[in-house]
Amino acid sequence: MNIKILGPGCKNCTTLYEYVSDVVTELGIQAEIEKVTDFKEIVTMGVMKTPGLVVNGTVKVSGRIPSKEEIKEILNK
Repeated sequence: MNIKILGPGCKNCTTLYEYVSDVVTELGIQAEIEKVTDFKEIVTMGVMKTPGLVVNGTVKVSGRIPSKEEIKEILNK
């Protein structure tokens, strides 16, 4: 599984990265978690508000921090 956290490195982006890391560990999922800070790449993915959560190339969340429960639901699909 490939997971990307989109954002410039702000507090919300860092929080989302930590939440995703925690959930991946908790669920025992094999995943590569990547931070994307390049604005052009973020916009290319269709995200105009950060933070963004992309799973296997699909934008799942944009402009807010999902709860850990919501992240679990997203990653279990």
